[in-house]
Amino acid sequence: MTEPGRYVFVMDTTLRDGEQTQGVSFSPDEKVNIAKVLLEQVRVDRIEVASARVSSGEADAVGQIIAWAEERDLASRVEVLGFVDGGRSVDWIRAAGGHVINLLAKGSEKHCRGQLGKTLDQHADDVKATIAIARDRGLAVNLYLEDWSNGYRDNPAYVFGLVERLADCGIGHFMLPDTLGVMTPERVFDAFTDMLGHFPDIKLDFHPHNDYGLATANVLAAARAGAAAVHCTVNCLGERAGNASLAEVAVNLRDQLGLQIGIDETHLARISELVEYFSGKRIADNAPIIGADVFTQTAGIHADGDRKGSLYHTRLSPERFARRRKYALGKLAGKASLAKNLERLDITLSEENQAKVLKRIVELGDSKKTITIEDLPFIIAEVLESKDYNHAELLACSVSSTLDLESTASIKLRIAEEILTAAGSGNGGFDAFNNALAKIVKKRGLTLPTLLDYEVRIPKGGRTDALTECSITWGTDQGELRTRGVHANQVFAAIGATVRMLNIVMHRALHEKRAAVTTSTAA
Repeated sequence: MTEPGRYVFVMDTTLRDGEQTQGVSFSPDEKVNIAKVLLEQVRVDRIEVASARVSSGEADAVGQIIAWAEERDLASRVEVLGFVDGGRSVDWIRAAGGHVINLLAKGSEKHCRGQLGKTLDQHADDVKATIAIARDRGLAVNLYLEDWSNGYRDNPAYVFGLVERLADCGIGHFMLPDTLGVMTPERVFDAFTDMLGHFPDIKLDFHPHNDYGLATANVLAAARAGAAAVHCTVNCLGERAGNASLAEVAVNLRDQLGLQIGIDETHLARISELVEYFSGKRIADNAPIIGADVFTQTAGIHADGDRKGSLYHTRLSPERFARRRKYALGKLAGKASLAKNLERLDITLSEENQAKVLKRIVELGDSKKTITIEDLPFIIAEVLESKDYNHAELLACSVSSTLDLESTASIKLRIAEEILTAAGSGNGGFDAFNNALAKIVKKRGLTLPTLLDYEVRIPKGGRTDALTECSITWGTDQGELRTRGVHANQVFAAIGATVRMLNIVMHRALHEKRAAVTTSTAA
């Protein structure tokens, strides 16, 4: 049963079990780098790094990891999966410099008879012989009972009989896998309690799989029942649905059960990113602890609650994991969300300008899922330099571009109280829009200014979904005029800058007309 403060060992098997993920194969250099971060920074207790006799590349990786670990007195924490094969796995591991073999035995009678064609006694004798060879050659031995979950369910007497026959052979940990991920927390707890009741003096590990999405919950059940160690992988890598997530296991053992572990949580995000990069397997943005969005408040009411007393904070603070809390900017944002982001940027705005910026954020949020803090300066600049001219309004616009064909644009524009439509074509979507717009303004006796300069940029960081800022310099009778547009789509950012230019030009024309009338009346 759970003893508050009891230490539970964490074994990470990303480099062995995790590599059984479809499409994942780590190079020797990648394995070495992951192993270094796991042992030295994340500080897991043990790592399983390879399967014996797989390839020369695996042997090279194990050799490099062991050589590095020996310099730091960590070699006893590096383990390799081996097989009951007359000592060939032992020889392979020793040649690679390994110190620990995790021997794979059959934990279910069905596997023993169906796969090996042997009785319990025959299999136990074979396992004993391999253990003797390993110990004679200086290897520490742990033992996997493959398919233990089904073996215990179908015939617990077989499992007990195998453990009884091997209990005095010098095995460090008996490792109990839920090989096919079929267990529930209740079954795990009852089975571990039963196993420890029969064998109180042996160390039991739990090795979960996530086929039913219960791997982390099952780990907690095993730890609560008295497991000495639990197994996991970074980013839940592993065969089929994967293993248990290292990050989830670590924080739950601490927070939910009050157990002691050696994990340094500040490096969980880093190892996650490293494995994501090397494996090519993206993690979900909402993955607990390590996902990109898990410390982002989207709803404005949550940001407001945080400003008024951290009402939506929990023990899972971002600072705990060397991360930062974010407040999303989008159509659900409120005044508090904007205020939090302005504080982070050290920008001060009047309440009036904050309201204008927030209104623009909500508008943009309808066309873009999330607006980042990097986008915010663009939006502020756009809003603050704009005038509240409303002579022209773009009501609808369709732009189409096709390779090797002219682009086309169809627009609906309100000028004063009149609704006008036009279509145009050109060399690109923006050119097509301007040609359509020129047809409309010509009817009003206006001519579009000459485009002098056109500049597009996105915030630093290189995200393809970033807001685009388009700044256009126009040549007018009164000198150069610069307008700005911001949008998720580059063409529509330029269109926004153009509509702003049109409003300014129309306002100037109207002002000149009124001035001329006033002068004429005065004369």
